[in-house]
Amino acid sequence: MYGFITLFKKEILRFWKVGFQTVMAPVLTALLYQMIFSHVLSQHVEAYPGVSYTAFLIPGLAMMSMAQNAFANSSSSLIQSKITGNIVFLLLPPISAPAFFGAYLLASVVRGLVVGCGVLLVTAWFGLSLPAQPLWLLAFAVLGCGVLGALGIMAGIWADKFDQLAAFQNFLIMPLTFLSGVFYSINSLPPLWRSVSHLNPVFYMIDGFRYGFFGQADVSPWLSLAVVGGCFVALSLWVMRLIASGYKLRH
Repeated sequence: MYGFITLFKKEILRFWKVGFQTVMAPVLTALLYQMIFSHVLSQHVEAYPGVSYTAFLIPGLAMMSMAQNAFANSSSSLIQSKITGNIVFLLLPPISAPAFFGAYLLASVVRGLVVGCGVLLVTAWFGLSLPAQPLWLLAFAVLGCGVLGALGIMAGIWADKFDQLAAFQNFLIMPLTFLSGVFYSINSLPPLWRSVSHLNPVFYMIDGFRYGFFGQADVSPWLSLAVVGGCFVALSLWVMRLIASGYKLRH
C-alpha cells in the first residue's frame, strides 16, 4: 500500500499546487456559462415541471466540469511523465497495476469532486434547492468522475505527445459532454437525436446527477446507474490490463 499512498499523494499535490488553474479556472468557466445561458434562456425554457431553467442548468454544469477535470487530471499527469521521462521512476518500484491505476483514478475523482463542489457553491445563488436524493447525487458524482478518470488514464497511456491528447479531448470528450443534455432536456429533441443521445454514456451521468437534485429525470435513474456503473467496470478492467501489459509505458 505504500506505493499506492505515495503515488496518490503525489497526484493530489500535483493539481493542488496549481489550484488556481486546475480548480478555480473551471469553476469560473462554469459560472460564466451559468450567467450567459440563464440570461438568454431562463424566460423561454422550462425543462422540468416546477424547475426553473437556471436551477436545471446548475447540476449539468457541475457534472460536466467534474467529468472534464477528472479526465484532464489523469491524462495530463501521465503524458507529462512520459514526455519528461520521469515515468521510469513510477515503473521501477514494485507498484502493482491495480495500485498504479487506483492512485491515478482516486486523485482524478478527488479533483473532479473538488471542482464540482466549487461549481455548486458559486452557482447555488441562482436558485438551486437542496438535493432531493443525496445518495443518488453522490453515487453519480463519484462514478462519473471515475469513468472519465479511467478514460483519462487510457488516453495518457495511448498518447505520445500533447497533440494526440488534445485531439482525444477535443474530438471525443468535448462532444460527449456538450451533447449530453447539459444545457437542455433530451425530451426537447427530435426523435432521431433523442435516440442518438441515449448512446452517449455522459448523458446518463448528467441525467442521474440531476435526479439527485430534483427527483426528476429523462430516464430511469436505475438505468443511468447501470450504464455508468457498467462503463466504469469495463474501462477499469481494460485500463488495468493495459498497465499490466506495459503498453506504451515500458516499451
